[in-house]
Amino acid sequence: MSKPVDHVNIARKFIADEDHIQFHDKRLWSMRELRDKQAHGIPEWEDLRALASQIKEHTLSNLAGYLEEFERKAKANGVIVHWAADAAEHNRIVHEILSSRGVDLLVKSKSMLTEECDMRPYLEERGIEVVETDLGERIQQFDNEPPSHIVVPPIHKLARDVAEVFADHIGTDRNNADPHYLAESMRQATRPKFIRAGAGMTGCNFAVAETGTVTVCTNEGNCDLSANVPPLHIASIGIEKLIPRMSDLGVFIRLLSRSALGSPITQYTSHFSRPREGSELHYILVDNGRSKRLAMEDFWYSLKCIRCGACMNTCPVYRRSGGLSYGGVYAGPIGAIINPTFDLKKYSALPFASTLNGSCSNVCPVKINIHEQIYKWRQIVAEAGYLSFSKKMSMRFAGKLLGDPKRYRKWMGGAPQLLAKLPRAFLYNPMNAWGKQREMPEAPKQSFHEWYAENRKKENK
Repeated sequence: MSKPVDHVNIARKFIADEDHIQFHDKRLWSMRELRDKQAHGIPEWEDLRALASQIKEHTLSNLAGYLEEFERKAKANGVIVHWAADAAEHNRIVHEILSSRGVDLLVKSKSMLTEECDMRPYLEERGIEVVETDLGERIQQFDNEPPSHIVVPPIHKLARDVAEVFADHIGTDRNNADPHYLAESMRQATRPKFIRAGAGMTGCNFAVAETGTVTVCTNEGNCDLSANVPPLHIASIGIEKLIPRMSDLGVFIRLLSRSALGSPITQYTSHFSRPREGSELHYILVDNGRSKRLAMEDFWYSLKCIRCGACMNTCPVYRRSGGLSYGGVYAGPIGAIINPTFDLKKYSALPFASTLNGSCSNVCPVKINIHEQIYKWRQIVAEAGYLSFSKKMSMRFAGKLLGDPKRYRKWMGGAPQLLAKLPRAFLYNPMNAWGKQREMPEAPKQSFHEWYAENRKKENK
């Protein structure tokens, strides 16, 4: 097992830069507002969410059958289908396909699954250059960072940060942070890669069992170039991406971009069913812990996720801590419930990076009960003995205080006077992370219980 992720300390570094945190918070919340505008503009929005959730639940309940149907239809279309039990097998299959055909340059579109498998360094160690063609992913690749958001990988960066990165890697003007200039510079630097690459790779948003079709949704067109210019196309597919019929696809297409970016649809919705004449098309169906998660009574619901990032955009903790603070491929509320399935000890802090306000569940287009799963993970973390010493002590104290009404009322009766007289060092110290970012509010002169008892007596007179 790896060293536990210290979410608090990593987030503290992000919070220290006021410009970045203000932009991050504002940009994400604007995406949430755009999502709400789109949702309110569709009378059947809640019906779509319910239907999408039902389709996913049905598919996951019958996953083996739909996977077999998908494989059968894909093979009939001339696609070569591979199965990977875990990340290591996925990477090995990709390498075997590329090396056997003498490929030394792979262009790929954005794929959270290949990030999850840590594929890029695996291939690069074996002499194969991997070029991320999604603008955001390329920025993160240059900066040697994982994506900090499912949909907008470098959302934590300002334009001036990107200007610095591009100046170091593609020779742009370090002092020119104009987004149009930066995007065009990346386009000019990447286009020759498409022409020279021996293979292209895409991820998969939805895999249709009925037709053996892979659907990929993008906004830059880089997926289509990766899939159609090189003579070899590889699609990495998480087994949870299956849906039964082509008619089901419309439900998810209507939900995906609206939930992610607040736009009616992505610029490109690309469908791949068969290889072009004279080319090869390979599908790699990847488990990597998904079957294990499917067997988890409380957590299989997370397999419904369509990777829209809506839960991130609304989460007050994620918006103010940044995606890199989660220490894994998946950040935000969805990361807090997915990452512990890979390594409970490493990601034991993530379920506590939440206020449990439920906003993530409210915006989820497939109605995953995210905040309830976060709470259940907290219980599992505590039972496994992975709580920090300070959290153990504070929880033990809170349990004794809140579990005894008489003790609680006695404590609360004297708390205002006690807080007013305590020296600041007692409240504002390294043990109180809450106090590092805010001042304690002034205690009310009267508790609600005291106010209620007093006013009840007046009413009874």
